Amino acid sequence: MLFKRRDKAPLRERLWVFLWPRRSWSRSINYVLLRVNRLSGSSHTIALGCAAGIFVSFTPFMGFHFIVAATIAYVIGGNLLASALGTFFGNPITFPFIWASAYKFGHWILGNDAGAFRVGDLLDTFSRGFFYALDNAYEIYIKPMFIGGAPLGFVMAFFGYFIIRNLVEKYQRARAERLAIRAGVVAPNTGEQGIS
Repeated sequence: MLFKRRDKAPLRERLWVFLWPRRSWSRSINYVLLRVNRLSGSSHTIALGCAAGIFVSFTPFMGFHFIVAATIAYVIGGNLLASALGTFFGNPITFPFIWASAYKFGHWILGNDAGAFRVGDLLDTFSRGFFYALDNAYEIYIKPMFIGGAPLGFVMAFFGYFIIRNLVEKYQRARAERLAIRAGVVAPNTGEQGIS
């Protein structure tokens, strides 16, 4: 690869970059928004794809978010690349809030008394054996998080669709105006036809 490091970054550095971007969170967010705005397609398909990614961020299927988001986007007619960008809604900053809210809401829907979401309890469950952990993790964590995360994800995807569609429409309109001015079709700041 042309710009690859000579030596592999140590695990500590890779973990730090995963949790905290090299430049800043605002620059990373601006980059994702820029990538969404530059996608080809209608504002509707781009917003649908992003909404699919946002929805999937609320599911407990870590490691499969891209695949599930792309599948949902394909089924509903959304942009596949936008669905991958939409999954960035779930990130190391938002995941603790997403997981805790999905966990509590899922237990509330199921009528269970939900304690605090504790990683130590999950690790203790896995220390008793794989099949024991799989059964208990499903009942205690995965099932309530999916049941609670699906409606929360739908609500966030619904609002995200309209916000992203509005942003993309504004960007595409401004870009079309810039290109028209550069081509000499429209005079700058007047909206009048230029001389052909």
